[in-house]
Amino acid sequence: MEIVLGIDNVIFVSLIGARLPPARARIARIFGLGLAFVFRVASLGGLTWLIALTRPVVTVFDHPLSWRDIVLGAAGLFLIVQATLEIHGEIDDGHDEDEEAVPKPRALPLVILNIAVMDLVFSFDSILTAIGIARDLVVMVTAILISIVVMFVAANGVARFIRAHPTSKVLALCFLVLIGLSLVAEGTGFDVPRGYLYFAMVFSGGVEVLNIWARRNRRLRRDAARQSVRVADGRPAGP
Repeated sequence: MEIVLGIDNVIFVSLIGARLPPARARIARIFGLGLAFVFRVASLGGLTWLIALTRPVVTVFDHPLSWRDIVLGAAGLFLIVQATLEIHGEIDDGHDEDEEAVPKPRALPLVILNIAVMDLVFSFDSILTAIGIARDLVVMVTAILISIVVMFVAANGVARFIRAHPTSKVLALCFLVLIGLSLVAEGTGFDVPRGYLYFAMVFSGGVEVLNIWARRNRRLRRDAARQSVRVADGRPAGP
């Protein structure tokens, strides 16, 4: 359950270090997810405090809101704003042909803290679900540890794929916007089934894989045609 509910977080963790060099981004993921593990275990220890977050504290337009709802809504808005700015930056960098647009790198401690805090937000529901499934603290901590390791491995794979295929980064950022909208909806009392989100992600990801495959085939055919022209002109075949 921890792994399934952590799919959203994998995308965020994969993208948050995009402006860091690969080695520093890997370090950020290691320390960020390590800090997230500590936060999750601490949340399990503060069970009474965790459950209290689900109790209504304010009413807005006749709709009661708890601290959980407020945190989810704020996190969703943060994701939407951050992903939108990143998309805007990607488009601007792609159209900036006269100047070498070098993206400003993020501070490593800020990235680590960002990963840890957002992981805690994403894992809020999974922690409550784990408490309902297993009453044994050791079992819950073990499940969290396994999910963190799986998340780290998956995030590294997704990050490598995005670096190899830059166009897929915009698609992943759009996923973050979609996840942000679902968090805002959940925070305001609208239940968005995760299955719909995951289906949209898988379908869009499949389309992107087909586009990557088609671009690679077009490039191979173009290179083969150039080689044929070189051979026909009597020039040595080469790049």
